[in-house]
Amino acid sequence: MKILTKLFLIFVIVFSNVAFANEHVTLDKAPIDLKDQASLQRGAKTFINYCLNCHSANYMRYNRLKDIGLSDNLIKENLLFTAEKVGEPMKIAMIKKDAKAWFGVAPPDLSVEVRARGADWIYSYLRGYYRDSSSPTGWNNTIFEKTAMPHILWKLQGDQKLNPEHQTLEIVKPGSLSVKEYDALVGDLVNYLTFMSEPSKLKRLHMGYYVLLFLGLLLVLTVKLKKEFWKDIK
Repeated sequence: MKILTKLFLIFVIVFSNVAFANEHVTLDKAPIDLKDQASLQRGAKTFINYCLNCHSANYMRYNRLKDIGLSDNLIKENLLFTAEKVGEPMKIAMIKKDAKAWFGVAPPDLSVEVRARGADWIYSYLRGYYRDSSSPTGWNNTIFEKTAMPHILWKLQGDQKLNPEHQTLEIVKPGSLSVKEYDALVGDLVNYLTFMSEPSKLKRLHMGYYVLLFLGLLLVLTVKLKKEFWKDIK
């Protein structure tokens, strides 16, 4: 009973913190489609080229990229930057102690970040950066105020400024991508992060249909068997 009480209290605390954190934030809907392998492949490329420098993904192995349509050769030639074999996890060379000294806080592992914060939160966060001269990094974020993470994708998105009256963002210096192109890139990245947080989800759901079909057939057989056993008694 004590264990159940503790688990309930933990759930209440976590749920309260999440609700409080998003109380005054309007999140945009992330375009998640785990069946879109082209999107997942583009997202994996963006993740490995831009995110894997500072953020690890220790619970994800390179060979799981084969689940989104990539071969071992493609992985080795284009994406295997932080390991020697495709069976190794997506680790980084940076030590947590050094990262904390440089950034003030160690960058979180992104293996299950979507499950922790939600795809909509991350999608909105990566599109919510704006210039802020009072910040140590020169950046701030509408979703996570005073964020310690600099805007690693700023060359792609460009510079945004915040309209404090309406709490809206506008581009003041265009990046190499248009707004639509940048949103699509972030959408692909978050789509991949969603896949990475639970790589077996599609297989599990697919298997679930067969399990339900089996249980349905078993139910029919059980009912017929029950009738057969009881017909003589009646």
